[in-house]
Amino acid sequence: MKHILLTTVAALSVAACAQSPSAIQPVSMSGAYSNVSCSKARSLLATEQQTLSVLTDAQNGAVAGDAIGVLLIGVPVSSLSGGDKAGDIATSKGKIVALEARLTRC
Repeated sequence: MKHILLTTVAALSVAACAQSPSAIQPVSMSGAYSNVSCSKARSLLATEQQTLSVLTDAQNGAVAGDAIGVLLIGVPVSSLSGGDKAGDIATSKGKIVALEARLTRC
């Protein structure tokens, strides 16, 4: 019984860990920038790519923090303390996809 409980706790801890940035799928934002001018879309794309880079670095830190936390104390510390940026990364990736789609029509 103790073995089953420990296995369950370990599985739940790992499931709560922050995802790798490359594993996070973009949020669909098709058409969100269809009325934006080409020059504005280029500017927004450059800004969003920088934002994604910062978020990716933060998420990589959260992944590492969670791995260490689970290893040492069995708890994904970064995810529980707000370090997980998966939602922000998904949104940023969605914006980039939508802006790139807009720029294909320029």
